[in-house]
Amino acid sequence: MSALQNKAALVTGGSRGIGKAIALVLADNGANVAFTYKSAAAAADEVVKAIEAKGRKALAIQSDAKNFSEANSVVEKVIAQFQRLDILVNNAGITKDTLLMRMSEQDWDDVIDTNLKGAFNFSKAVCKQMMSQREGVIINISSIAGVIGNPGQTNYAAAKAGLIGMTKTLAKELSSRNIRVNAVAPGFVDTDMTEKLTPQQKEALIGMIPLKRTAKPEEIASVVLFLASQASSYVTGQVLCVDGGLVM
Repeated sequence: MSALQNKAALVTGGSRGIGKAIALVLADNGANVAFTYKSAAAAADEVVKAIEAKGRKALAIQSDAKNFSEANSVVEKVIAQFQRLDILVNNAGITKDTLLMRMSEQDWDDVIDTNLKGAFNFSKAVCKQMMSQREGVIINISSIAGVIGNPGQTNYAAAKAGLIGMTKTLAKELSSRNIRVNAVAPGFVDTDMTEKLTPQQKEALIGMIPLKRTAKPEEIASVVLFLASQASSYVTGQVLCVDGGLVM
């Protein structure tokens, strides 16, 4: 039997990059998967087809993570479709990088609202269902930027550090109902975000990583799978850095 047989999962920001890899690995391991996307409808359709090709149910819902009422609506739709909700992966995120002295208030608000408030919105929305089931898993996609900081990413690092504090607190609040809450902190991953780097920047970056390479999105997804499954049944309130040894 698959590790997540007949479990129902919701991944925010699941149409590309790390979110897409997470959605697919959860489906590979038996889960029915719903995911949100902000604007990439064609990409979302492709992910739906890929999940269904694995013999699992798929549901793509257009939603802006920072909108509180939309988050509630998404969760209601997922429960109506799947009759339960076992796994929430708070992955939706954006970057608006620049040095603090040049950062606009809008740049700050947009990143905090999407990356941190978005996780609050969805976590709050799933709590009631998971508490009534007396089981559930919430996994927050943080970043090593939230652990060690990163120049030019004050907004992003603050949001991702906030996610770590939220993870530990929620883990304490929900543990009595058998709901586990953990965070994954990726290092540098081959996604749209790292494609913007110049070859020189990439070379300098790889020089700092003990494993001498960036990660594939699937390598982040496999750690999410571990945290979503019974293989990690005694793990809660933890932050797993998946970073090739960058933070140690």
